[in-house]
Amino acid sequence: MQGSSLEQVSSECGQKLEVIVGGDEGFARLDRVLAARRPELSRSRLKALILAGQVTVKGAPVRDPAYHVAKGDTITIDVPQAVAAEPEGEAIALDIVYEDDDIIVINKPRGLVVHPAAGHETGTLVNALIAHCGISLSGIGGVKRPGIVHRLDKDTTGLMVAAKNDRAHQSLSEQFADHGRTGAMRRGYMAFAWGALNRQRGTIDAPIDRHPHAREKMAVRDSGRQAITHWEVAECFNGRGGNPVASLLACQLETGRTHQIRVHMAHIGHPLLGDAVYGPHFKTKANALGPTAQAALAALGRQALHAYQLTIQHPRTGDILSWEAPLPGDLLLLQSALRAAE
Repeated sequence: MQGSSLEQVSSECGQKLEVIVGGDEGFARLDRVLAARRPELSRSRLKALILAGQVTVKGAPVRDPAYHVAKGDTITIDVPQAVAAEPEGEAIALDIVYEDDDIIVINKPRGLVVHPAAGHETGTLVNALIAHCGISLSGIGGVKRPGIVHRLDKDTTGLMVAAKNDRAHQSLSEQFADHGRTGAMRRGYMAFAWGALNRQRGTIDAPIDRHPHAREKMAVRDSGRQAITHWEVAECFNGRGGNPVASLLACQLETGRTHQIRVHMAHIGHPLLGDAVYGPHFKTKANALGPTAQAALAALGRQALHAYQLTIQHPRTGDILSWEAPLPGDLLLLQSALRAAE
């Protein structure tokens, strides 16, 4: 390409690749320029590096793959040192609810990432499962996600099932893809949301896609994939002066989109308590709480969301199995404090 150049610097920490935008590339998308100029890096790899802040233009990180470059711009790609393709087992304690030769059901604690990703290469649920299950763990989901058929956010607690062999993985994957439309699979969540909803139960049917500007977030967008959340009010809480301030909702998912409940509740004006991503503008709502509830919310430090119920059809026997996990300690404290309404 006319007027363009490539440079490469290698080190023990990885590689720094440099691209200078040529005249025929001006105003092209960043990801497309890099895909054409660095064919040794896949498009998915380049996108991940951009989103992770590993790509700079004129010395400043650019996290938008659609960013338009200009003639003469210097683009630097910081490619981290390669790591092993397969995660290794780690002795991480698991709260096992059920286990047999085909599946394992765990009650995931807060702070546990489900599978290795940028910034979380170790210390994940996958690392724990590899150590616990050994070579039987299904790899059909990819070497980075052995046994994983669904996920919970890092700070969402509750029930998860993983496959221990390929047959179980195939069956569970089909059940989660169907989301209980024709089968027995059910997923129930308890969510503490701001405000009082205007009816006892309802359904949110709103498509979800990546946020157009904040790529780490999701948003309701017409371009998104269908997302359906059913909710029912389980309990209401009053704040200072006896006015409604929060609700405990029982939610059922009919689809499984990233951050679905968090996005949907924020979309209808009732973001989850403690959700710093989708409810930052509701921080002042805490002023309506009594002092005990304010302290419990401040100590929570995460979105108030718990996967309390899971029902599946066993992949080998066909039996319908169901489990429930009570609210964890931090959410029980929050519930108790909200009930106090001091």
